[in-house]
Amino acid sequence: MKEKLIIIKIGSHILDDASLMEECLDNFSKIKEKKILILGGGDYATRLSDKMEVSVQKVEGRRITTKETLEVVTMAYAGKINKSIVTALQALGCNGIGLTGADGNCIQCHKREVTEVDYGFAGDIDNINTELIESFLNLNLTPVFCAITHDQKGQLLNTNADTIASEIATAFSKHYRVELKYLSKQKGVLKDMDDKDSVILNINEQKFKKLKEENTITGGMLPKIETALKSVLNGVYKISIGDSSILSDSKGSYTTIKSIGK
Repeated sequence: MKEKLIIIKIGSHILDDASLMEECLDNFSKIKEKKILILGGGDYATRLSDKMEVSVQKVEGRRITTKETLEVVTMAYAGKINKSIVTALQALGCNGIGLTGADGNCIQCHKREVTEVDYGFAGDIDNINTELIESFLNLNLTPVFCAITHDQKGQLLNTNADTIASEIATAFSKHYRVELKYLSKQKGVLKDMDDKDSVILNINEQKFKKLKEENTITGGMLPKIETALKSVLNGVYKISIGDSSILSDSKGSYTTIKSIGK
């Protein structure tokens, strides 16, 4: 049986709540298996943008990254957020190492081509340097990735953190039994946003299409599930979406993303 690898992605709702962040990092630090942490932080970047009077634009949950926006998100993601989390993990006895995709050429990207929407300096992933990342894991280091990558031509790029988590999970699924967990503000993907217990327990390709057509799933959840479905089709063992309880309670109510063929 393949060795297990746990990949956790956390976003703004946790990063902005000190007590919840402390709880999540404590539970994360206690994971005995090899693990990787992926950080979002869009809300913090938006607040920083407001302070710096840099306008923020989004299309279907994805940020338009102008030159000015790229400066802000780099400061937010690669600086304040990443290093604060690594520092907190060190205090918990978890030897974290903070990384962007540019560090060690861990995540190679290209600037997204302009089609219907010009996303600016947004990066789409070409390759994950699993050999280097695995070397960190074998040294008992815990990689902590932020959402900044590069194009190997000297240009930093803003890459969706959910996509980074998904692509890293897929790349490692060839050699590990990978479990990817997206920590959400809700217990899972909800059928009714006014009912916190209306968790959709399982989503596959057909069900996602229907939920999208019904406008049950909208905004930033759309690309999250799209990338998750792509990952399970390409070998990731299990993908979960739920609140912080999924770090310590695998039997709770949460959403599982799976392919029809599994």
